Amino acid sequence: MVTKGQLALKSVRLLEASAINRYSNTRHFHYLSRPLPSSRISTSRSIQLPPSPTLRFASTSRGVAIVAESPGTRLKNLFLGSAIGLFLLVGYYYVTDTRAGIHQWVVVPSLRWIYDDAEEAHEVGTKALKDLYGFGLHPRERGNGDAVGDLKVEVFGHVLSNPIGTSAGIDKHAEIPSPLLAIGPSVIEVGGATPYPQDGNPKPRVFRMPSQKALINRYGLNSEGADSVAMRLRQRVREYAYAMGFGLHEDAEQRVLDGEAGVPPGSLVEGKLMAVQVAKNKFTPDNDIEAVKRDYVYCVEALARYADIIVVNVSSPNTPGLRGLQRVEPLMNILTGVVEAAKKANRKTTPAVMVKVSPDEDSDEQVSGICDAVWESGVDGVIVGNTTKRRPGPLPAGYTLPEREARILLEQGGYSGPQLFERTVSLVKRYRKMLDERGQNQTAEPSTPPKSSPQSPKSDKTAKPVGGPPSAAEPERTLTEKIEATIQRDKTNLKELGEEAKDASKSQPLIRLPARNDPSTSEITASDRVAALSPSTHLDQLPPKTTGAATSPSQPHIPAAATPSSPSTPPPTPSPSSASSPSQQKVIFATGGITNGKQALEVLNAGASVAMVYTALVYGGVGTISRIKGEMKEEMGRIRRSGVK
Repeated sequence: MVTKGQLALKSVRLLEASAINRYSNTRHFHYLSRPLPSSRISTSRSIQLPPSPTLRFASTSRGVAIVAESPGTRLKNLFLGSAIGLFLLVGYYYVTDTRAGIHQWVVVPSLRWIYDDAEEAHEVGTKALKDLYGFGLHPRERGNGDAVGDLKVEVFGHVLSNPIGTSAGIDKHAEIPSPLLAIGPSVIEVGGATPYPQDGNPKPRVFRMPSQKALINRYGLNSEGADSVAMRLRQRVREYAYAMGFGLHEDAEQRVLDGEAGVPPGSLVEGKLMAVQVAKNKFTPDNDIEAVKRDYVYCVEALARYADIIVVNVSSPNTPGLRGLQRVEPLMNILTGVVEAAKKANRKTTPAVMVKVSPDEDSDEQVSGICDAVWESGVDGVIVGNTTKRRPGPLPAGYTLPEREARILLEQGGYSGPQLFERTVSLVKRYRKMLDERGQNQTAEPSTPPKSSPQSPKSDKTAKPVGGPPSAAEPERTLTEKIEATIQRDKTNLKELGEEAKDASKSQPLIRLPARNDPSTSEITASDRVAALSPSTHLDQLPPKTTGAATSPSQPHIPAAATPSSPSTPPPTPSPSSASSPSQQKVIFATGGITNGKQALEVLNAGASVAMVYTALVYGGVGTISRIKGEMKEEMGRIRRSGVK
């Protein structure tokens, strides 16, 4: 008789066999290492069952149904993927183009809305530019509009692609020089750097006035220190040297600084320059001029080899006592020390030296004293303008400031905004005039022969300065008459050159006669020959007359393209001694209130070589430089068309 337990066991085995037959083709099964306990099956008596493996079905299945896609679905997916790729590509080119309106109308307002503190917003923007540049996603000027050459200018022996620059304050710690150069200026100013790190004034210290597009700041020359800035600039040079294949070591760095890469050692970009601003520490006593001088010299020794221009800041309104250094005696002492330190820079060329002056020290005596100090010390130029302690009236005239901005106007600090433009133009004209007058005096003085003493037998003739005003006994002569007199004197006093002297003259590296005047050139026809000593030859060799401030305001200055003598000739580079050459005209950079292309042309017409922007860039975003250059070209085109008519 079959018991209930045997019947149940037989049913289980039948179920197992059925399951194996059913799923053997589609399922995997595993043998368990231990059989299920048979004690769970209730039996009336103990039955010894042989051990048998128990089966467990796997949780996965090999048989997966594949649904074939239709051609329409495949085409749809291809179109969708292509559209996404095209959108990303167009978006990349749009967002990274400085001409995109998103930078002015979305990015800048968003930063102002998110960050109420202007300094915090500036730091976020700086960090964003730095990070984007690392990934190649930074804004840049596309199209290479400077290649046309209609905005080229020559500054310190370098042919710059355009006359627009950025003022210090945009990049105080030299963190983003390369991203700044990418947005279009030909000159950037980083700093200022002090010998020791200093925090500056307490925060908040930067305030916006959006209705006026103006700022009030009292940074107080916050700096990470000259050594920190120098390390950052050195790393930048070494990375460039590595990218150019020179290696990543000190010798590679020196090769770039010595000009073997064919670019300026500061900017590392052809046709562009980088200025580094230096200043004294706040705790250095103002009355100890030697200590102040040591501060500036220390910074120059650390930074000069990585800069194209050294800027001496003696005009910050937020450092007590700093503007007092603009007096003639202390300024001349400081500038002389800076020039000497710059000449010792460890590279083949010497960086130019400029001094940044205040718009508030504008009396004739102050401007004249600064110009004297500039010429006596051998400084190469002046940056006219900085923030002002004055509080100009709102624009347009009669406009009532919002209550919040009216309170901000009472904050202590330097004011920068469009209202400073008229003062900047006026100061540029005055500095241009006085610097040129001092230059004429400096040029005339070495040419003045010493007066003979009354006891001298050769004192029968009174010596007269060359090029000086005519005496009462001698009528004033024209320029052509003076040149003719010089030619006749030379013909009388100079003897004819022999063949040996002619050969020696040809080997001289500094002076070369034009090929058309070389009698040894057989290719020149008789009609092409011009007498070596003739009034026309000398007149052609005279330097172009500098209009400076005398140029009519109705005819804005149009920068002339500096074309080299031949396509293969590289732009001239300044020699180590050129920085302090007394015969060179002093260069002026202008900053303060410049917001558009027409204003930039007016500043250039007043006598400046470069127009620098600060507040306009803060409110206009990274597309400001491209916009200003475009407006300059439009204004120049309008002037040419009106001249033709």
